[in-house]
Amino acid sequence: MNWNQIEGNWKQFKGKIKEQWGNLTDDHLDTIAGKRDQLVGRIQESYGISKEEAEKQVGEWERNLKD
Repeated sequence: MNWNQIEGNWKQFKGKIKEQWGNLTDDHLDTIAGKRDQLVGRIQESYGISKEEAEKQVGEWERNLKD
């Protein structure tokens, strides 16, 4: 699955994102609106992790969507 598909179906993926990153609120997810870089930044900010770690987590999450 590519990010364009995720962005296009953002409302459907919001629940899965909240399962993975429970600190993100509906308001955060509405603001992110499917933008990958904004998701990475919000995860980084909410969890106090590096950008590289946030990128890694999002990449793993993306790969797991295919399973």
